[in-house]
Formats: sequence, structure tokens, C-alpha cells
Amino acid sequence: MLQTRVIPPAEGAYQYPLLIKRLLMSGARYEKTREIIYRDQLRYSYPTLIERVARLANVLSAAGVKSGDTVAVMDWDSHRYLECMFAIPMIGAVIHTINVRLSPEQILYTMNHAEDRFVLVNSEFVGLYQAIAPHLTTVEKTLLLTDAPEKTAELPNLVGEYEQLLAAASAQYDFADFDENSVATTFYTTGTTGNPKGVYFTHRQLVLHTMGVSTIMGAIDSVRLLGTNDVYMPITPMFHVHAWGLPYVATMLGLKQVYPGRYDPEFLVELWRKEKVTFSHCVPTILQMLLNAKGAQGTDFGGWKIVIGGSALNRTLYETAKARGIQLTAAYGMSETGPLVSCAHLNDELMAGSEDERTTYRIKAGVPGPLVEAAIVDADGNFLPADGETQGELVLRAPWLTEGYFNEPQKGAELWAGGWLHTGDVATLDSMGVIDIRDRIKDVIKTGGEWISSLDLEDLISRHVAVREVAVVGIADPQWGERPFALLVIREGHEIGARELKEHLKPFVELGHLSKWAIPSQIALVTEIPKTSVGKLDKKRIRLDITEWQATNSTFLSTL
Repeated sequence: MLQTRVIPPAEGAYQYPLLIKRLLMSGARYEKTREIIYRDQLRYSYPTLIERVARLANVLSAAGVKSGDTVAVMDWDSHRYLECMFAIPMIGAVIHTINVRLSPEQILYTMNHAEDRFVLVNSEFVGLYQAIAPHLTTVEKTLLLTDAPEKTAELPNLVGEYEQLLAAASAQYDFADFDENSVATTFYTTGTTGNPKGVYFTHRQLVLHTMGVSTIMGAIDSVRLLGTNDVYMPITPMFHVHAWGLPYVATMLGLKQVYPGRYDPEFLVELWRKEKVTFSHCVPTILQMLLNAKGAQGTDFGGWKIVIGGSALNRTLYETAKARGIQLTAAYGMSETGPLVSCAHLNDELMAGSEDERTTYRIKAGVPGPLVEAAIVDADGNFLPADGETQGELVLRAPWLTEGYFNEPQKGAELWAGGWLHTGDVATLDSMGVIDIRDRIKDVIKTGGEWISSLDLEDLISRHVAVREVAVVGIADPQWGERPFALLVIREGHEIGARELKEHLKPFVELGHLSKWAIPSQIALVTEIPKTSVGKLDKKRIRLDITEWQATNSTFLSTL
């Protein structure tokens, strides 16, 4: 081990732990009158936020929550969720952000696996909670969350209603220091096989992630997305990787924050207009829904900056949003990475290039942020060249990546094989450090002796004027091993079949952008493409649906 010089701290020097409470206390120093807003129902200032966090800490402590306990939250995006994201870890407990879009069986599994002891339940989920409550093994008490405090609901071992409890609690709480490596949050991934896996993050990791995100989005000029004058509204659920960690960033910087509750495209447009929102983040499918909303038609969204992640950002969606005044920027991450590790960046060379070239790089996964290391490896773990052409699995290092899966050491060891976090994504790295995600390893299609990227094919298909939404998967083929199969949602007033799609793709083959083997010989025209609980394309479900359609000779299918 390298021998370095270490000087002991002076007697009495404060050993500063990186704790989430530091983020909360920073926000109010900038603009105390900036507001936290919940739908069209509530708004309050940062001093009130700090006071309410203290009240909630007192409520939880009085209910018996101790350091190390896991406290679960079942709620839509709200001021209450923001308060829980601070108060629970600030008293040394762990917040479990429950994905309310999972099946009841999966929610039950995650709660028992996480060993939840206390649960805060939105009134909308009372029926769901009552159904699984007899099978919960560790939960001791519940708290009710509701937009109508005068209404009651039956919950087992109910402590009381959130607002009434806060109103009766002290507005002062002495948040003690403790080890910055204490676990602060946990949530469960939605894997394609087996049970969801528990990802967890420490106080130190979340503080460093917050600092990293604020640097990536606020200090790099080509993507300057987020500053203290922005108005923030998440369109990524708070149960999904802490809404990508942006509520922590927004609070640290003292931004005006707008929480929309359950997502409704029409109401999101209304809130954007009323509150003058300038910064959001979401997956492509949610943005598409928002742009298709009735209230969005004819609207100029000028000044709205949106970070796109979770799925690839294709050129068609980028240009569609740009025509409506929205500046989209691609970013990359996953549940296990906190999540943000890279964001689109245009260096001087690219800024001097054509608009088409700039667009190409704005929709890529981008350049790793400060403190992030990225590499690509082959199946044996050997490092591959960063030449922009060689493909391999993207592996990462950063100080905020999860260190494993809760109570599943073997899966954690697989995640960190060779001392790098394995993403499961096929990618290239180029000489400028740009990450270009080509596909998920499990979604790459091998046909005609060639590897086909489903993401590349989806991007090219989406450029057809008739296509509103597309998903491509590989299906078994006795002659070619696999063949690409496309699901299409068609724009109103348009038509397309497999032959028309082939004619659309032929020029890309002639230009060398696409292999001839990549042209789908079968497509299905559907009204909706299956999505996961966080809005990503559910390709596992899509493959099962296609198998069923083929077995029944469904009229959805169009064949060359």
C-alpha cells in the first residue's frame, strides 16, 4: 500500500460528516421566500419546510422510530414526500420509497424484504395496504397521508393523520451527527427476472451525488440546465431513485419546487403554465404523453429545459420537443448508480460543427460527470479501446454508486465483478469521452450473423411520419436465430405496414447506417406499448405478447 503523509487533526477540530441534513439547511440561505408547492392545494416557504421536517422528526420519534429502522412511504409526488426524504434519514432511520406501481405481490415482497417497521400510506392506497397487511411480517405502525385531513381511513395500528400529527408536534428538533456511511435510503429495482432487488445508498453517497449533479447541470456551460433562479417540477416519480436525486439538489440550492401529485398530462401542462416551470426530468414515454395532451396543443413551451433518461432519447422526439420550445438533454444512469453518471456535453469542437452534429451528441448518453470513471469491457472483463467503434459492456466507478443489494451478497458481488459496477449496457466510448449506449445486453438482436441494436432500429423507425411510438425486440427464428420485430403506435390519420416500413428503412441500409438484416419482416400495430412501472418499454412483456399473437394469428400483425 502506498505510504502517504497523514497529519492528525488539531484538538477540538470538527470532523464534518456528510449528512443529508446539510442539504436541507443550505437551501434557506439563498432565497427564504422561495416556495414548495403541492398541486393547486398548498404552498409554503423554505423556513416552513425546515420547521415541518423537524415536526415530522418529532412525530416519528414519538411513534417509536429509532435509528436503523426502515420507514416506508406510499405516496405520489408531494411536499410530504419531500419532507420524508429529509426527516426519516436525518433521525438515523432509512426511508424505503415504495414503488406503488408494482403489483401487490411485489410490494408485499419488497416491504418484508426491506424489514419495514413503519409505513406512511396515502389514502389512495389504503385498500391496497389493507389487502397486504395480514402478510406483512415486520410492520408495527402506520401513518395516514391525505389531501383531506378531515377524512379518516382504516389502517392497522394507525398512529394518526399526517397533518394533524405535525400540527401537534414541536417545531424544534436537535438532529444529531452520526456516521456518514449510515444507510439513508432504499428502494427496489424492477428486474426482468426474479424478485426486485433492494438498492441502498448512504448519507455520504447521496450528498456526493447531489454535489455531482449540481456541478454537471449547473457549471458546464454547454448543458447549463439548473441554477438558483429555475423553477423545478419533477416528472420522474419520487419513488424512483429519489426522483433521480433532483429534489435534494433543488432543496440544497433553494429552488422554487412544484410537486404535481399523481401524474396527469393535462394537469402537468396547467402547472407548468401557472408556476412558470423551467426545469424538469422524465423518461421519453412520459414526455410523449405530455406533448400529446390536449392542453399542450398549440402551446409554446419556450424556456423549459428537460433532462431525458431511463430510455434512449431518439432524434425524432428531440426535434419534436425543440419545435415546441423545449430544450431536451440526454443523461444516463440506473438505479444502482444513484442515478446520474453522465450528461450530454458539447465541447468547443462540437459547438463549432453543424446543427445536425450537435443534435447527434445532445441525444447521446453524454460525458461522465466529475468523479465518475467509465470504461468498456468484453465478456472476460478485458478493457476495450475508447475509439467510438468498439462495443463492450459499460462499467463504472464513482463515490455514490450503490455498494451492493440488501441481503443479497452474491448478486452484489456479481454487480461489482472486477472492482467495477457492471451496468448491463452495451456501449462505446470515444476519444472525447462520450458514452454512446447501443443497447441492453439482453436486448441486442443477433440475426443473419450480425448484432443489431434495438435502440438504433427504434430511432430510425421513429423518423417515419406515421410512427408516434415504437419498440423493437428480437424473436426466435429457425433460420436466422433471431429476427427483429417492431411494435408501432401510429399517429392519428396515418397508415403504415411492414412493406412501407421496409421502404422507409432501405435508404439507411444504402447509407451504411443499418444492416439489411435489421429490417423487420413483421410488425404489430397497437394502440399502446407495454411499459414498466417507471415508464420504460417493457420488453419482457412485449416478447410474451408477440409469442401469443403469433400463436393466434392476430390481426395486429403485418408481414412482408
